[in-house]
Amino acid sequence: METRTIGNLDVSVLGLGCNNFGGKLDAKATEAVVHTALDHGVTYFDTADAYGDSENLLGRALGSRRDEAIIATKFGSGSAVPEDEIAGSAAWVAKAADRSLRQLGIDVIDHYQMHKPDPTTPIVETLGALQELIDAGKVREIGCSNFTADMLEDMVTVASKNGLTPFSTVQNRYSVLTRGPENDGVLDACRKYNIGLVPYFPLESGLLTGKYRKGTELPSGSRLEEWAELPHGAMFLQETMFDATEALIDYAESRNRTILELGLSWLAERPEIPSVIAGATTPEQITANIAACSWTLNDEERDDIEKLRPI
Repeated sequence: METRTIGNLDVSVLGLGCNNFGGKLDAKATEAVVHTALDHGVTYFDTADAYGDSENLLGRALGSRRDEAIIATKFGSGSAVPEDEIAGSAAWVAKAADRSLRQLGIDVIDHYQMHKPDPTTPIVETLGALQELIDAGKVREIGCSNFTADMLEDMVTVASKNGLTPFSTVQNRYSVLTRGPENDGVLDACRKYNIGLVPYFPLESGLLTGKYRKGTELPSGSRLEEWAELPHGAMFLQETMFDATEALIDYAESRNRTILELGLSWLAERPEIPSVIAGATTPEQITANIAACSWTLNDEERDDIEKLRPI
């Protein structure tokens, strides 16, 4: 498995998204997925305090193999922040980190990320609190998620002026289907400030696996069936998304490849991306995702994909 860097951390180019742990997967199934990932060289595990019992199950599954893993978790989102706390405040950052350390059963968080911006807290306060965690040996590297290009620029400026550690990554939605970071300045900011882009929804919740096809019923029990009546389901269940997916499936098959290979390889070959975090609910999905990262796109293939110009 190829490795890249997040600050001083070496991470596998294919990471494992852990939001299924504690939801779709119980402790035994989580352990099977985690150990298969480790056995095949996947070292980067991305979770969050907002993912239910995920931190606890990930920590238990790693057990004595903790030193083989780079553990990334997040703070500051949703129900994980008590009503009387402020997501990005120094007080909550310290409490949230200690809670995640307990949940994971570890002494240090390898990669600690701010799950979403907090407009009520100056970024200097959040960075200062994270610096204290770094200085105390509780955190190794820090990152953010859902930040705009302007927010990243402001963060770098504030960190430089105050002698604080800047975020080494930003985790935003990005895939061959959804090109936001290319158009909103985030990718440019990443290049300018040497910030890694860790894409979430790299497979668009399964659209880029071939699991969902235009004109067919959503598979029973699937994530998108569960989300069909929820607001965030609309991000994926659009006709334009299905049309673009079908075009990419046709193109991949014309090259004797799969849509999964196209989706993961297209991201994995981008130098700005240290790790592509894909979820998995079975050991077989882990091995399939690893194999899918092996397509080295040539210039003609890249151009062909760009001409399709999904969303």
